[in-house]
This record gives sequence, C-alpha cells and structure tokens, in this order.
Amino acid sequence: MRSPDGAGRETILLATDLTDASAAATARAMDLARRLGARLLVVHVIGGHGPLGRPPGADERRARTEEANLVAERARADGADASFLVWEGEPGDGILAAAEAEGADLIVVGTHDRGSVGRAILGSVSDEIVHRATVPVLLVRPHEPVAGR
Repeated sequence: MRSPDGAGRETILLATDLTDASAAATARAMDLARRLGARLLVVHVIGGHGPLGRPPGADERRARTEEANLVAERARADGADASFLVWEGEPGDGILAAAEAEGADLIVVGTHDRGSVGRAILGSVSDEIVHRATVPVLLVRPHEPVAGR
C-alpha cells in the first residue's frame, strides 16, 4: 500500500500518546522515516473522556494539537517528511482508522511493557493494534535504543 498522495513512498504511522512512554517509539519512527525516505504521520487520539470523565475541552484539544505538531516539527528538523493528525475517540479505533485512511505501510507504537497481567487488568492500546491491524506493527519498549544513534 502506498500513501494516498500518489508519491509512491511508504507511510510510517507513529501512534503516540504524547507522553514520555512514547519517546522511544517516536525516536524509532523518526529514524526509520528518515533512513527509508518514508512519509511519517504522527497520530494522536484524544480519548473520549478527559480528566474526571468529562469530554476533552477546546484547551486540551489545542494543547494536544500543539504537542503533535512539535513531534512532526522535530521529525522534519531531523530530515523526515512529517505531518500529524489529532483525532478524538477510542485510541485503538482511531489509530487503526487513520492507518487505513492514510494508507499506512507500518504502524509504530510504544508499549508500556506492563506484561500479561497488566494488559488483562488495564487493557492495552498497543495490544489492540497488534491484533487488529492489517499492516505490520512495530512495538517499541520504553528506553529501547535506536540503532545507529
């Protein structure tokens, strides 16, 4: 599958929660995009409910959009062709929908490395993506070194 812009380049989708837990996945996705000459699409999905169970407000949306833009700007400064999307909804569903809509060839996602007990109790967006994605998924553990860096 190739990007919908017709350029014929591969698209790497970085699924990020914009926290330190995603830092290693962000570094890996940026490195891959730069090395492969692929398009990097930074995707952040704001969950259906913000703090205290309320829907996310305009300030939260604006802050998350600014953070996602900063990730894309860092990737561009590192030599990658990068853009970003911020969606609202369930994170797993939103990431998978973005991957399909944008013609992603690879999804890069961080994992909290909670283990099977943590996933059973807390659920896991990365686990959901691995099991439902129709394209390859690269899971990156926290603090995993990036080759060549």
